[in-house]
Amino acid sequence: MVYTLSGVRFPTVPSLHKSPAFTSNADRRNPSVSVFLKKHSVSRKIFAEKSSYEPKSRSSTVAASGKVLVPGSQSDSSSTSTEQLEVADTVPENSLASTDVDSSEMEHASQIKAENGDVEPASGLKGNVEELDFASSLQLEEGGKLKESKTLDTSEESIIDESDRVRKRGIPPPGLGQKIYEIDPLLTNHRQHLDYRFSEYKKMREAIDKYEGGLEAFSRGYEKMGFTRSATGITYREWAPGAKWAALIGDFNNWNPNADIMTRNEFGVWEIFLPNNADGSPAIPHGSRVKIRMDTPSGVKDSIPAWIKFSVQPPGEIPYNGIYYDPPEEEKYVFQHPRPKKPKSLRIYESHIGMSSPEPKINSYVNFRDEVLPRIKKLGYNAVQIMAIQEHSYYASFGYHVTNFFAPSSRFGTPDDLKSLIDKAHELGIVVLMDIVHSHASNNTLDGLNMFDGTDSCYFHSGSRGYHWMWDSRLFNYGHWEVLRYLLSNARWWLDEFKFDGFRFDGVTSMMYTHHGLSVAFTGNYNEYFGFATDVDAVVYLMLVNDLIHGLFPDAITIGEDVSGMPTFCIPVQDGGVGFDYRLHMAIADKWIELLKKRDEDWRVGDIIHTLTNRRWSEKCVSYAESHDQALVGDKTIAFWLMDKDMYDFMALDRPSTPLIDRGIALHKMIRLVTMGLGGEGYLNFMGNEFGHPEWIDFPRAEQHLPDGQVIPGNNFSYDKCRRRFDLGDADYLRYHGLQEFDQAMQHLEERYEFMTSEHQYISRKDEGDRMIVFERGDLVFVFNFHWTNSYSDYRIGCLKPGKYKVVLDSDDPLFGGFGRIDHNAEFFTFEGWYDDRPSSFMVYAPSRTAVVYALVDKVEEEVAIEE
Repeated sequence: MVYTLSGVRFPTVPSLHKSPAFTSNADRRNPSVSVFLKKHSVSRKIFAEKSSYEPKSRSSTVAASGKVLVPGSQSDSSSTSTEQLEVADTVPENSLASTDVDSSEMEHASQIKAENGDVEPASGLKGNVEELDFASSLQLEEGGKLKESKTLDTSEESIIDESDRVRKRGIPPPGLGQKIYEIDPLLTNHRQHLDYRFSEYKKMREAIDKYEGGLEAFSRGYEKMGFTRSATGITYREWAPGAKWAALIGDFNNWNPNADIMTRNEFGVWEIFLPNNADGSPAIPHGSRVKIRMDTPSGVKDSIPAWIKFSVQPPGEIPYNGIYYDPPEEEKYVFQHPRPKKPKSLRIYESHIGMSSPEPKINSYVNFRDEVLPRIKKLGYNAVQIMAIQEHSYYASFGYHVTNFFAPSSRFGTPDDLKSLIDKAHELGIVVLMDIVHSHASNNTLDGLNMFDGTDSCYFHSGSRGYHWMWDSRLFNYGHWEVLRYLLSNARWWLDEFKFDGFRFDGVTSMMYTHHGLSVAFTGNYNEYFGFATDVDAVVYLMLVNDLIHGLFPDAITIGEDVSGMPTFCIPVQDGGVGFDYRLHMAIADKWIELLKKRDEDWRVGDIIHTLTNRRWSEKCVSYAESHDQALVGDKTIAFWLMDKDMYDFMALDRPSTPLIDRGIALHKMIRLVTMGLGGEGYLNFMGNEFGHPEWIDFPRAEQHLPDGQVIPGNNFSYDKCRRRFDLGDADYLRYHGLQEFDQAMQHLEERYEFMTSEHQYISRKDEGDRMIVFERGDLVFVFNFHWTNSYSDYRIGCLKPGKYKVVLDSDDPLFGGFGRIDHNAEFFTFEGWYDDRPSSFMVYAPSRTAVVYALVDKVEEEVAIEE
């Protein structure tokens, strides 16, 4: 997420508000009209391409491969198998409560209503904690999620059983939360704040355990909220405490607001049960458009259900429609491949589905699966991080202004298409991370959660605290019981239903502080992290969601985008930390942009090293030289900073280069390798940057007029800059190809030697005069010469282990667009005696603007080489 973009806010869909009367919309919205099968081209149509990747089993065919949903059309098959949820009564009892626990001034809750009588709230729990036996009503029969098939082999059964196995896992108890003081004694000066934070977390855990049956049950809110299916019919529930009246409308009832009026319980949960049709078919056909109409304090409005699983924008229309998504059994995607094991070292390929095609169009899940995933595998990355999955009504928000949190974006295909993509990634051994947005929500009142029930405080803080002025978006109230249910269930949904392997949490800095990290220069002073500016409710939520994810999915990965560097961020919750596995080392990219604005003659190698290594001991980081942020309009990629317009005319190998191109290609490789070598325990690259993508990212957009009178020019809705020119990296007659080959070699080097996760790291030389950096990481010795003209012969470098060394990576290799000044057949033998505080040393040739990696030749490896 871009934190600062001078003078520019991300544009959003205008905050429209409909106030329809209580009349039927049948004439305007004929249910027989398909919003999927319009033949004319539109920018936001669904791409449902014919699949070239066919799963092994017929039952696993992608729903939209060869067939797309026709909202409003009748389905011949009904989904009434044992896979559906069972509801005991024809009309279920009210079973949800709304609880506000966000105010420290509130009295202890009054007695809690439960099915077996009244229960006193947990001691010390602040807020109005109310409950109606929600935990017991969430229980399913064993095997109720998916039915078994005799044709499945052992591995397939294991995949199908996963949801049931997850239910049986116990989330570890809160623990004592005191180990952080052993890890970092400086934290004892802030024990009062940290102990208070942990006590609030424990109270919330205890309350959830007592009133909801634990985090595991609490995080299955999607099995009670929104649309749920049983053998007898469909139940729809929605929490909208501000509404005075509500009705479910859609294609299925000809949009008649008087046909299916909902009832409200005392906690603001609206509910209706729709029994099956006489022939046993569901009352709402798969693919039907649905909305909830409410009479609210702001007037009558139609809203997309908050828990909707699919949402589509009809061609030529502005608003989105919620889609009842429940395909028949034969069309549901069945996962074929188990999740890969959690990689020891994380090499992430950051991706955006829509802009992943070389063609100027919105790409699809299917095409990404078939064309991009094999590329990622070949490059040597072991993880793909996918952006913009949660539905967002405005494409140019890059997916960060979410409108429908449980719905995968329909621009790229159907939910089953996304499942097939993830399954293919797992087959290739690639873990799939989702860029999840729980830091804020779109301010769009037409399609999203904003003003959902006619009030500004339903899911969000009211007033100015609930509005992010820079992002023009709404901010969640993390102290509210139903917000916790919604967000925790959302994280569980993507892991369980779609088999994502973890998350990159966006905008965590904004969550953890009431100032949102804006106009704050974090200096590392602990008072900046632990004080009145800390949003304890938000930090407690982050602790809960990490508890949930790691408890139910032990191999899942969580990465937090935190620019502040909060201590304890990547320490387990039970030890008193926030619980993330990794923190994004955001300062590195900022440092490179700062340096690239100067001549490299003015760089200081000590400054580079300090930035790369300035991270908290025992808290893992994902480093990157640049991500999607640096590629957006208003910024420049590293390649563009280095080579600028020369990239358009001098990247062909059959024409002379320029000094700017030679410098740019050399430094591009060095910057990426030193970042991976010293920056952290994981590495990230945004797609296309591995070969120095020549252009910025500019989403199709119209001219925008800001309230202050400023006008941001549009681009006539062009997709020309909203794509990735992979063909440039693949073309062996272009210099882009050499950069791509180097990035691939860099990933495979890390895969072989696992240097990022090695505990051994030692910087033996940072010479400002020579512009030399020498360091050891694992069993490798890295030598960087950042000097713009000086090359050094017989340059002595220190090392830990004696023996024979060889070149394993050379940025000057002609394959990588270099000048071939290093002899790869040369052998380097160490000398005894201390040098640069190392017990051994050897002599090398260090050409200008070159990085070379040396590896100790293992005796076994040497013997194998001799035999070959």
